[in-house]
Amino acid sequence: MYFLGYKNLFHRGVSAMPKIGHNGKTYEVDEDGFLITALEEWDENWARYVMSLDGIVELTPNHQKVLDGLWEYYKKNGLAPMTKIFIARVGFPLKRIYELFPSGLRKGACKMLGMRAKGCNLMM
Repeated sequence: MYFLGYKNLFHRGVSAMPKIGHNGKTYEVDEDGFLITALEEWDENWARYVMSLDGIVELTPNHQKVLDGLWEYYKKNGLAPMTKIFIARVGFPLKRIYELFPSGLRKGACKMLGMRAKGCNLMM
């Protein structure tokens, strides 16, 4: 796993997006580490990379319930739900969501699914 930062490149006048490499594959990401091409570039390797950031070794049925809920809402609405809406929908309190995804919904679950930050509207 490696990260080629963007800030030093911009300061030198080079306009290149940062890249993240994991298990031999390279992904273009934005400044927050979200996939640039979002759902088109997503694969299981990307999901495992994000899992490793959160210290998630294996997805449990509860992880899957959260991910499935986000994905279903996203398919229907084109963005992820607001936190209050999502919590009511999935049936887990916010504390439980953070136990499952220590980085939270936006930086954990949405990123794991390949959803960019702009499309992941999970503010309270």
